[in-house]
Amino acid sequence: MKSAGSSSSAKPRLTTSAMIASIAAEGQRTKPAPFGHALVELARSREDVVGMTADLGKYTDLHIFAQAFPDRYYQMGMAEQLLFGAASGLAAEGFMPFATTYAVFASRRAYDFIHQTIAEEDRNVKIACALPGLTSGYGPSHQAAEDLALFRAMPNMTVIDPCDAHEIEQIVPAVAAHRGPVYMRLLRGQVPLVLDEYNYRFELGKAALLRDGGDVLIISSGIMTMRALEAAQALSDDRVNAAVLHVPTIKPLDTEAILHEAGRPGRLVVVAENHTVIGGLGEAVASLLMRSGVHPAFRQIGLPDEFLAAGALPTLHDRYGISTAEVTRQIKEWLR
Repeated sequence: MKSAGSSSSAKPRLTTSAMIASIAAEGQRTKPAPFGHALVELARSREDVVGMTADLGKYTDLHIFAQAFPDRYYQMGMAEQLLFGAASGLAAEGFMPFATTYAVFASRRAYDFIHQTIAEEDRNVKIACALPGLTSGYGPSHQAAEDLALFRAMPNMTVIDPCDAHEIEQIVPAVAAHRGPVYMRLLRGQVPLVLDEYNYRFELGKAALLRDGGDVLIISSGIMTMRALEAAQALSDDRVNAAVLHVPTIKPLDTEAILHEAGRPGRLVVVAENHTVIGGLGEAVASLLMRSGVHPAFRQIGLPDEFLAAGALPTLHDRYGISTAEVTRQIKEWLR
């Protein structure tokens, strides 16, 4: 007698590769290590740029920088508080540190050190953090579902959530030109390419209307802009015209663009983010609309206010409503 697990129709067992931070769909165009390569290009023209990490050079693509500039690379070991304290000190001496780790370690383990030594002192440190939101299947210890809320609340901190490799390449020189501390979410490894098809150019503090439509406006950041564009295409098959407003800079928010687009009459406004619904882009947009007297029909797509499960990323994205199929389904429900 066959056991339940031996059935020929049983689904194949998921490997750990399905749980790591790879968000590229099968067949999707990608670019390897855009952050690492962009930082190398920046460092060739700026001798003040240094790279720093807490034992995660390979996993934040900073190893690319280490190979090109070994004398400007600082491996601080498994000591995130030391990493950011040292980055602050180097910035005080005129260097521009790009400090990398996982988003959970920056936002939770080293938050006070960043707050006191970098933000309060307004030091020119750029913090780039991998595994943002739900881009890891390894459970709450590695899922930074609340990082944007924490860093949005920190004075002096600029907060950025990039969509793809094309945008990351542009963000690196842009944040270098900006004086002051920056927290940016980081997509690593083979990173999808999406925005180059829209003639997109990153501009710090600015949103971009990637697609127009009269039925629904999706305001999104990070990987959810990819999902929003895919959902908009799927919705068009049902004669639903969806606009997509990409908001890569979470702080400072592009209030003018958001109010202009959300104020157009007759459209459902949906904010989609790879972050808890508490304290991220959705609540930032909602409070802006309320304060400004703009009152469209409003819905939020984001991660629930709970500790998330471990598992394969495609399964988790479906479960928590941030896959393309789930984004499409929810918007259809709200438009009925």
